[in-house]
Amino acid sequence: MKQKAKPRIAFLREKAGLTQLELSRLVGVTESTIQNWESGRTGTEHIERIIRFCKALNCEVQDLIDYVSDSPDEPAAKLSSLSEIHHLLGTDEPSLTPSPNSEVAQKQQVSH
Repeated sequence: MKQKAKPRIAFLREKAGLTQLELSRLVGVTESTIQNWESGRTGTEHIERIIRFCKALNCEVQDLIDYVSDSPDEPAAKLSSLSEIHHLLGTDEPSLTPSPNSEVAQKQQVSH
């Protein structure tokens, strides 16, 4: 009997403190695409295929793609914290304890 995949996208999105709209903007898809993925209507076959890639190659998902900048002078952007993602989206949420990464990012912004 074949098992049907149940996506954990909604759980992980909520755990990250993101709305469907915020996640859609970060991923580069429509909000309805996120809704379809979360409900399992579409997208799960792609996720399962990526999982099979990682198992076959004994690697992590991020190892599958090498990100390079379009401009040789511009380093590839890396987001190191959830607060940086919220800042990028313009949806800053108050934090009870600022992370060291967010303090570094704020100091870098002030110095530019």
